[in-house]
Amino acid sequence: MTHRVLILGGTTDARQLAERLAGRVEFTVTLSLAGRTANPIGHPVPVRSGGFGGAEGLANYLKEQEISLLIDATHPYAARISANAAQAAEQTGVKIFALRRPPWPRQPYDRWTLVADAEAAVAALGSHSRKVFLALGRQELGPFEAAPQHSYLIRSVDPIEPPLGVPDATYILARGPFALEAEKALLVDNRIDAVVAKNSGGTATYGKIVAARALGIEVILFRRPALPEVPAADTVEATIAAIDHWLASERGV
Repeated sequence: MTHRVLILGGTTDARQLAERLAGRVEFTVTLSLAGRTANPIGHPVPVRSGGFGGAEGLANYLKEQEISLLIDATHPYAARISANAAQAAEQTGVKIFALRRPPWPRQPYDRWTLVADAEAAVAALGSHSRKVFLALGRQELGPFEAAPQHSYLIRSVDPIEPPLGVPDATYILARGPFALEAEKALLVDNRIDAVVAKNSGGTATYGKIVAARALGIEVILFRRPALPEVPAADTVEATIAAIDHWLASERGV
């Protein structure tokens, strides 16, 4: 029996998980992307792009496509999508697993200021002019227009259109992973004194956190949102093991 699997993706972990499952005859895998990145990298399985229309829309899709396994491998800050996935799985009885990267732990010499969101990050930057590295997605940049006194360095995968409505902003187009020494050079060359980021976990973007620690630079870090309680693993390997255990139970092994 072949099981139809839907992976909610948009992360490196999701792509790696899809690669691991793609060659297995037990599974027919579809990877779902939100469609926010204009030029996503290639994937080894069919890709569905765009939203589902909330939990109800996702539940309908699961039923229509006869999905038997739903894997939430979205970004740790995609709280709404994760909530919709948990609700849709409960409505349909589809098995769900979550692949959730653990957050970066605070280390000695980290100068972290934890905030709830972009508005709180703007407040934490203060009123005096600073040189700020914004390592955020396009959706979180708008609130920084309320603080035009700062100079901003903004790195993103896709162009920021329209540009941020501030007088001093520099844009870099780049896709991780980012090496530590390159991150140090970026912060030094641009005289950055504050980094604003999410605690995404993993290794691909950790370089900026380590670089800021080494240079004594403040990091204003978004707290992780609360996510629904579903069976979860924190690595691709552990997720594969959970899937294999579920598959064995389905076969009555």
